[in-house]
Amino acid sequence: MSTPDYDVAIVGAGIVGATLACALGGSGLRVALVEARQPARTWSAHSRDLRVSAITSGSMQVLNALGVWPAIAAQAQPFHAMQVWDAAGGSIGFDSAESDADSLGSIVENRVLQQALLACVERHGNLAWRCPESISGVEFGDAEAVLTTAAGSTLHARLVVAADGPDSGIRQLAGIATHGWAYGQSALVVNVITEQPHQETAWQRFLPSGPLAFLPLTDGYSAVVWSLPTDEAARLCALQEDEFKGELAAAFESRLGNIMQIGPRASFPLRLLWAERTAQARLALIGDAAHTVHPLAGQGVNLGIMDAAVLAEVIVDAHARHKDIGALSVLRRYERWRKGDVLATGVALEALHRLFGDARPSVGWARSAGLRLVDALGPLKNLIMRHAAGKAGELPRLARGVKLS
Repeated sequence: MSTPDYDVAIVGAGIVGATLACALGGSGLRVALVEARQPARTWSAHSRDLRVSAITSGSMQVLNALGVWPAIAAQAQPFHAMQVWDAAGGSIGFDSAESDADSLGSIVENRVLQQALLACVERHGNLAWRCPESISGVEFGDAEAVLTTAAGSTLHARLVVAADGPDSGIRQLAGIATHGWAYGQSALVVNVITEQPHQETAWQRFLPSGPLAFLPLTDGYSAVVWSLPTDEAARLCALQEDEFKGELAAAFESRLGNIMQIGPRASFPLRLLWAERTAQARLALIGDAAHTVHPLAGQGVNLGIMDAAVLAEVIVDAHARHKDIGALSVLRRYERWRKGDVLATGVALEALHRLFGDARPSVGWARSAGLRLVDALGPLKNLIMRHAAGKAGELPRLARGVKLS
């Protein structure tokens, strides 16, 4: 029997797929990172990415263990506090000093994350960068999977990893069903400068129409993520600049004064999705290919980074024990390990979405009372902060700062 071209073929070189590739760098495994479109590698000095991520302490540990965090940190904005309040009146505040942490996390432009990760990929001789290359078919055999490219060539691997997003072509080709629903909402995103400084604080107001977040960026900017009914998001995107500034400031109760400058606006639809299974023989799903959640707590990319860290550990450990890395018996360890954390996070976010989206006065009163109660209970707040920081549960070695190889 011939030897496959690669041990692992990762389809999708976004943040999550590239994290997995970097985690397998230096492992001795032959890894292909396959991407259909060339990502942005350079940009003008004054441009800003509309897509940003709130990177938790747990994800920072992973990225630091991979050697990529210093390059990211130079362009990231740490935040040391978070202020959350409800349109009905309740509020809660979090401060890194309460948990003896350096920060609650960092806000990073997605392109910065991807640039640093792809630079890491290029430093490892066992990682092959295959771009642009689209996958049009896949067959799963007893000993290998065979990927067919749009150009008609084939790629053989012991294990295929789908990291190709919520509309994952690999997941669909594998016949894995998904469940979930569209929220009927879109996230409006825009970068702004406010009259008052952001104070290295993440601000979030819950409105009946959806949460509105101001996330601190470098150079005094804030990244706005505003979840709205899709028609309303489209209306706001089409407003004249001054009208939009006024509506945004009013929705935010002018907590940071007037909106002084705004950049381009865009919106993207929101949905909940989870795959029926995240592992089968010769295939594993990670990141948005496996699950998407509401962005109200910024946990989506962090779930994906932890998927990558866990799967890398499972693969490396199996390889060290001379096991078949694509066998279902191996991949079930990954599926079981991640299932609890992903399910708990998804359920919690869905509950928050429904709770804060309920406009009934009685619910609003209970919500406000609950926020005030949690704000007064230090141990409970610290527990919430620990979970939100990605430091709870069974952590993979990378999330504890331990390299895999």
